[in-house]
Amino acid sequence: MENKNEFKPYVPAEKVTPEITVTSIIMGILLAVIFGAANAYLGLRVGMTVSASIPAAVIAMGVIRIIMRKNSILESNIVQTVGSAGESLAAGAIFTLPALFLWAAEGKMDKPSIIEITLIALIGGLLGVFFMVPLRNALIVKEHGTLPYPEGTACAEVLLAGEKGGANASTVFAGMGFAALFKFIIDGLKVVSGEVSAHVKGYAGEIGTQIYPAVMSVGYICGARISSYMFAGGVLSWLVIIPLIVLFGENSILYPSVDATVGQLYAEGGAGAIWGSYIRYIGAGALAAGGIISLIKSLPLIVKTFGGAMKSISGAGVASQERTARDINLKVVIIAIAILTVLVWLVPAIPVNPLGAVIVVVFGFFFATVSSRMVGLVGSSNNPVSGMAIATLLIATLILKLTGSQGIAGMCSAIAIGSIICIVSAIAGDTSQDLKTGYLLGATPKKQQIGEIIGVIAAALAIGGTLYLLDSAWGFGTDELAAPQATLMKLIIEGVMGGNLPWALVFTGVFIAVVVEIVGIPVLPFAIGIYLPVQLNACIMVGGLVRLVLEKMKRKDEEKKEIINDGILFCSGMIAGEGLVGILLALLAVFGVSSVIDLSAYIPSGVSKIGGIVLFAVIILTLLKFTVWKKRNKKA
Repeated sequence: MENKNEFKPYVPAEKVTPEITVTSIIMGILLAVIFGAANAYLGLRVGMTVSASIPAAVIAMGVIRIIMRKNSILESNIVQTVGSAGESLAAGAIFTLPALFLWAAEGKMDKPSIIEITLIALIGGLLGVFFMVPLRNALIVKEHGTLPYPEGTACAEVLLAGEKGGANASTVFAGMGFAALFKFIIDGLKVVSGEVSAHVKGYAGEIGTQIYPAVMSVGYICGARISSYMFAGGVLSWLVIIPLIVLFGENSILYPSVDATVGQLYAEGGAGAIWGSYIRYIGAGALAAGGIISLIKSLPLIVKTFGGAMKSISGAGVASQERTARDINLKVVIIAIAILTVLVWLVPAIPVNPLGAVIVVVFGFFFATVSSRMVGLVGSSNNPVSGMAIATLLIATLILKLTGSQGIAGMCSAIAIGSIICIVSAIAGDTSQDLKTGYLLGATPKKQQIGEIIGVIAAALAIGGTLYLLDSAWGFGTDELAAPQATLMKLIIEGVMGGNLPWALVFTGVFIAVVVEIVGIPVLPFAIGIYLPVQLNACIMVGGLVRLVLEKMKRKDEEKKEIINDGILFCSGMIAGEGLVGILLALLAVFGVSSVIDLSAYIPSGVSKIGGIVLFAVIILTLLKFTVWKKRNKKA
């Protein structure tokens, strides 16, 4: 426990303050349901969700500290722990479960019942929490200085800023205010473009950047090194692989699931269409290989962690264990995982056999570990949960097919397995961020883990009704709710069952990951870069470069450290501000208000793009204003 002794949390281990209270549980449950529903809509519409940890922390801090006038930072922490579980569970569910509704619309099966959706979400969510209990010491404590967990750290900074007040709080809230304004201009009023791209005539590659302050803030918090690995992966996929695909396969249909030639796809949708149809499979292969490599490299630490955890079964040393090191008893965890595994097999609503139950547990633990490491690097908002679900679906569907489980029954089994794994990955990532926040603040891990369980149960009970409501209102696969991730999952399962999956693309990604590992580049951030759009990677890279410039300034070490920390505070606020407005805009869209404030029809495309570039420059300037320029003003 050397690292732990070196690190001193905000609330000392010997001090006991309120954490799980009636107020924190009720507020957390409300936020879990609200954020879960809002993110379900957002993800089904655009294919991405927003992290709810920081918005939940801000709301908790506002209600508990300002309105109720209670001074309890750990109570606010439990609110965000419970509340953020709703967003994560929704993210895992919407990337997979709508495939069942799509098959029902095609007349291949009946719609899944609300009970079926609830049970799949509940089992996946609980497994995600329980898998993270024995991994907490290895990933959160032992690697405290290695894995930054940007949103977990940002969440702690937001809560600390509210607790300490003064300049820290003003920096965080300034970031929140500016980011909220920028987000509303981009995605609410839509007067400027949220993404700017460019390409050279005659060359199919494309480069560009998103304009979002929260994405840039992730790059600043992670730093230039990790940001550059992600950006390198994006450059490889968008400026090398896509142009090669267009050059050599222009008049070809590379695999049967795509009903247009590469040239037609590119003519209609540009490089983005090639990325959506081909590069995602390469990225899925790279992510799968990167996950396996990461797990192999982590095995010694994981085995050691489990060895230490197993000793606690006898109860030896529990009484002397510090409050900030207490997890849910490992006996309870093992029994819970065993019961959930049996339920996966026995509950009729989840159409998997004993082999499927084993696949869920094995892959669930594997991806819980990988997901925790990935969010430690790039944050929950950029955690490619769907990429891990793709890797799971590829293997699970193949195994089911080889064991004779085919047709619509086999496809439903595959999506059930994929859904549970997807939810496990999402919840494990969220739990990791929350435990990181708690570690920095001095929370009791056991109470946070109980809070996660409460949040999972609340969100699971709400997600079935939410999906039915959205399907009844617009239907999945429509212009209103495109459900891009679930549509991709559906195509993958049909491709494997029909024998027409592009394995060549998948294995291309696998061996790219192997080469990257051989040359000594961290494979997971690079693989994430391949899988995600280059515009998102570029925006992260900008944030990393801003931090690099500040780190290279010729200032005294102490002053430079203050400048960097001010940047982390401001970026933490920007993540919070954008997250809050993202939730607000999702709710406005659900109630049909978003079209009223949408001004995009009155803004020419060229003006919108120029406006996006100008706004991005303003975002960077505001970050500089509250970091290096703030210090210059003080000196003056």
